[in-house]
Amino acid sequence: MKFGLLYEHQLPRPWTNGAELRLFHEALAQVELADRLGIDYVWEVEHHFLEEYAHSSAPEVFLAACAARTKSIRIGHGVVLAPPGYNHPARVAERIGTLDLIASGRVDWGTGESASRVELEGFGISPDDKKAMWREAVEQTANMMVMEPYPGFNGRYFSMPPRNIVPKPYQTPHPPIWVACSRRETIHAAARAGIGALTFAFVDPAEAGKWAKEYYEIIKSVDCVPIGHTVNANVAMVTGFSCHEDAAEAKRRGAEGFQFFGYSLGHYYVYGSHQPGVTNVWDRFEIAKSGLPEVGHGSGIGTPAQLTQHLQRYQHAGVDQVIFIQQGGRNKHEHICDSLNLFAQKVMPTLKKDATAREAKKQAELAPFISAALKRKKKMAPIAREAIPVVSAFGRTVLNTGQATEGPTHHLNADITVMMNDPAEKKAQAAE
Repeated sequence: MKFGLLYEHQLPRPWTNGAELRLFHEALAQVELADRLGIDYVWEVEHHFLEEYAHSSAPEVFLAACAARTKSIRIGHGVVLAPPGYNHPARVAERIGTLDLIASGRVDWGTGESASRVELEGFGISPDDKKAMWREAVEQTANMMVMEPYPGFNGRYFSMPPRNIVPKPYQTPHPPIWVACSRRETIHAAARAGIGALTFAFVDPAEAGKWAKEYYEIIKSVDCVPIGHTVNANVAMVTGFSCHEDAAEAKRRGAEGFQFFGYSLGHYYVYGSHQPGVTNVWDRFEIAKSGLPEVGHGSGIGTPAQLTQHLQRYQHAGVDQVIFIQQGGRNKHEHICDSLNLFAQKVMPTLKKDATAREAKKQAELAPFISAALKRKKKMAPIAREAIPVVSAFGRTVLNTGQATEGPTHHLNADITVMMNDPAEKKAQAAE
């Protein structure tokens, strides 16, 4: 079993001077510690305008900082919002490629749609179209990473001419693709697309086992047709996290933060009403807290023995990775670090025993099914060399007419104009 850390960058009000600075730098320190301890993944969300719940609107920046400070931990987008209104597909391909190079091939590309009105309406995205937007954008972004040049696209939600997207990622054909899942149906959709399921449904191990079984049944069936150029067969489940030798202390340190995570998630996605810049989510949580479900070691909060038992149930259910929400609410940095150290010392060795052999066995079992799935994929046709349009620089208008007009060519300085008139440049163009 693999383990990951999920960052939303939660910051309940009131916000004091330097609070966001401290939040990000403490998170980076936690990731550095996790890397040293052998934690497998760090996952960072992308959310916009979700005050207190997620101050993580530029995950590519945070993850690049993580990559630069670590050596082994995988760097995961959990997730990039795929609808073009959030991120143009070419920009996603460029950012993922760059991050994968910085991380020397440690990037995982999680994808998603978002479902909050605050975000969707903030970017003018229709809830009715977001799933179709996701599919179009993810498929084309994957094509951009592997095709040279990308032949262009005239789609329903975005269009662009032929271009060669650079840089290409270090991993070939591209980093593993995942999708955020919150329901059984989206787990099935992930399997049909041949991508990993990042599951944020907080289901117990028994239910998780049913979902994982159905996921792998689809992966092995003719229904699996990869959206990308490889298959990433993995199921990850999210749970809370607080580890201490004393169960009551583990709960004291971690339960409230996990409760706030769930409450603030519901505030933006299910039952809340929000006035930007005004609504105090933490105050509302404090009022509602007494009526919220109890949090115990079944939520990843407890002693090393309790966590070992809890996580072994996920492992036996066929879950490949458990992702911990350790940074939630007002959980303290020092408590998070203490939990990680204790977990790595007393829990992780048991769960990782014979991990390499188990992974090799899994890959060998899936290999023929993955090969068959890739053969079912209908690949985008490359563009013929003679069909690639020539894009002439704006300055050629100046050279051809002898006149500088208002617009992009108007401010060309004399040195550039001379360079563009250089016979060597004309000779190079003619050779092409």
